Amino acid sequence: MGIFIVALKRCVGYQWVMLNKAFAAIISISFVFPSQAFAWGKTGHRVTGGIAQTYLSEEVREEVSRILGVEDLAEASTWADFMRSSRNEFWTQEAGPYHYVTIPEGETYEAVGPPEEGDAITALNKFKTVLKDETASLEEKQLALRFTVHIIGDLHQPLHAGNGTDKGGNDFKMTFFWEQTNLHRVWDSQLIEQEELSYSEMSDWLSRTITEDDVKAWSATDPVVWAEESASIRDDIYPEGDAEEAWGYVYEHRETMRQRLSQAGVRTALYLNQLFEN
Repeated sequence: MGIFIVALKRCVGYQWVMLNKAFAAIISISFVFPSQAFAWGKTGHRVTGGIAQTYLSEEVREEVSRILGVEDLAEASTWADFMRSSRNEFWTQEAGPYHYVTIPEGETYEAVGPPEEGDAITALNKFKTVLKDETASLEEKQLALRFTVHIIGDLHQPLHAGNGTDKGGNDFKMTFFWEQTNLHRVWDSQLIEQEELSYSEMSDWLSRTITEDDVKAWSATDPVVWAEESASIRDDIYPEGDAEEAWGYVYEHRETMRQRLSQAGVRTALYLNQLFEN
């Protein structure tokens, strides 16, 4: 009986140690990956990837297939968020800042410049070099292409051009359809989820509204342009107080959200067309 009790204590003690380790791991992840690093949520990113797939040139579509295999851009678009759970040094020490830029109100990106650790724009330049490098491995090109698709989506979410004061709207608390939330989460996912559409339905609906004139008007492939557009929009989407009426907020900003998803999709394709065709 005494042996049984000792064994039981050892088992319980081991489980307690493992529970503490797991809790510590969760806490460390929350510090490594700040909440402002998320954008659009899975549905929004897949919408942009789905739209982008339809605007790739035939030549570039073949190159994307050579790199990603059967994976299309909609599937690839969420990979960079999924990989933040990896304990690989790249994901824990380097990749976090690659999801956003900081542009204080009234400033331009060119005036502020990137931080020492880099940001979404410096990351795009880095991954462009990899994708054009004939000596880069397939694995390196896969990472670069998946992250590129993701970053372009990120830069079109207005709060991923943060003002440097509230963690991209995460610290701005508000109520959205009777739920306590924050402005960043509303733009990441809640505005999109309110549509109650699958990513493929939303991609199809938005694609049908995009005209040739739209494509011409959205033809800028300079990430700085996209980031400064987002910063300009950002300053107009903060509601007045916590009690902002949800239906009114959706009515006021739904078209902006839909346009930014559409622009991100078209520009992802134009960016890749230009990168690979050249």
